[in-house]
Amino acid sequence: MPAGGVTRIAQAFPDRVEVRGRNLTEDLMGRLTFAEYFHLLVTGREATEDERFFLDLLLVSIAEHGMMPSNVAARMTLAADPSSLHGAVAAGILGAGSVVLGTSEECARLLFELRGSKRDPVDAVREIRDTGGRVPGFGHPVHRPVDPRAERILELADARGASGEHVALARSLCNAVARVYDRRLPMNVSLPIAAVLLDLGYPVTMAKAVPILARTASLLAHLAEEQERPLGFLLAGAAEDAFEYEAPSS
Repeated sequence: MPAGGVTRIAQAFPDRVEVRGRNLTEDLMGRLTFAEYFHLLVTGREATEDERFFLDLLLVSIAEHGMMPSNVAARMTLAADPSSLHGAVAAGILGAGSVVLGTSEECARLLFELRGSKRDPVDAVREIRDTGGRVPGFGHPVHRPVDPRAERILELADARGASGEHVALARSLCNAVARVYDRRLPMNVSLPIAAVLLDLGYPVTMAKAVPILARTASLLAHLAEEQERPLGFLLAGAAEDAFEYEAPSS
C-alpha cells in the first residue's frame, strides 16, 4: 500500500479515467446528468430517481438570489482584477458561513441532534434563544410571511413521498419558534434543504456542499455579466456612500 494511503474516488490511467470503479468515457459520459455525477462522486454509488430529482431541485432552489454578498464580493474582485475569474469565484464562496450559504449545515446539525436526542423542539429553541443564539433556518430580510422556495421544496417532498422524520422535525421547529418567540417567523430555504437531504439519507455535510455547488454556478453567471456589463466599481461606490468617516477624538 502506498505510504500516503488510499482514495476511492478516481484515478487517471494512460488509456482511461476511472471514477468510483467506472470508466468515465464509456460508463458515465453521455449517461449521467451532472447532479447524478455529483452524487456518484460524493457517495460512491449512483443516485436513485428521488435522489436525482431532489438534488436537481435543491441545487436550482439555492443557486441564485440576486445581489447577495457573495455575488457582490465576486463582482468587485473581478473589477479589481479582470484576469482573475477563479479568484473572483473564490471570493464569492469564501463568505459561505453562518449567515449566507452555510446555514443549511447548521440546520442539518440541529435536525440531526433533535432526532437523535428526541428532545422537544420547544426546549431546543428556548435554549438557543436564552443563550443569545439564532435558530438556523428562520427569518429572511426579503421573504415574508413565507419563503416561496421553502414552501415549494416541502410541497414536492410531500408529493413524492420523500418527507420523513427530518421534514416533520422542521415543521415542528416552525411551531416551536412561533411559541418561544411569540410570533411566526418565516422558515427560509435552508431548513427544507437540510431536512430533505437528511430524509434521503445524505450525511450532514451535504447540507453545506449543495449550496456551495449551486452558488458557484450563479457566481459564474454574475461574473460573465460583469465582463460584459460591469457593476463592480458601481457596487464599490455604493459601499463608499453607505457610511460616513468619523475621525477618532484626540
